[in-house]
Amino acid sequence: MKKIILGLVLLFTGIQTAFSQDEKQEIVDLSKTKWEWMANKEVAKLAELFDEESKFVHMSGSWEKARELEIIESGSIWYKEAKIHDTDVEVHGDTAIIWSRITLVAHVRGNDVSNEFTVTEIFQKKLNQWKLLDLTFSSVRDTHVLEH
Repeated sequence: MKKIILGLVLLFTGIQTAFSQDEKQEIVDLSKTKWEWMANKEVAKLAELFDEESKFVHMSGSWEKARELEIIESGSIWYKEAKIHDTDVEVHGDTAIIWSRITLVAHVRGNDVSNEFTVTEIFQKKLNQWKLLDLTFSSVRDTHVLEH
């Protein structure tokens, strides 16, 4: 009986670990896809991904979904390329947090700029679909390391 219970516990733990790894990879892939949509100014896809109450924290200010989409569509900030160096993900129930260390190449106020950031994104699963609740840029040195 003890062997059966131990076997079931190990099986359940293995399934749970595999499931959580799949969810983590799903968030990493979704975040990467989001950067591609931002670079290509695909605001319709971003509008679907961004939660209605989402917030965006930049070096120059903080705003909500409508303003972020306007900025992307108008090109006042053109996220040309996000070079992702490292990521770390935690999933807590229906909420996922991803930290990405990136070099962002962007066109801002008529100039191409390159900055090192750690970007924090918070996603929540709503009606079986991940929605972005928050995206926050933290300026860091290029030697910054994400500890796992």
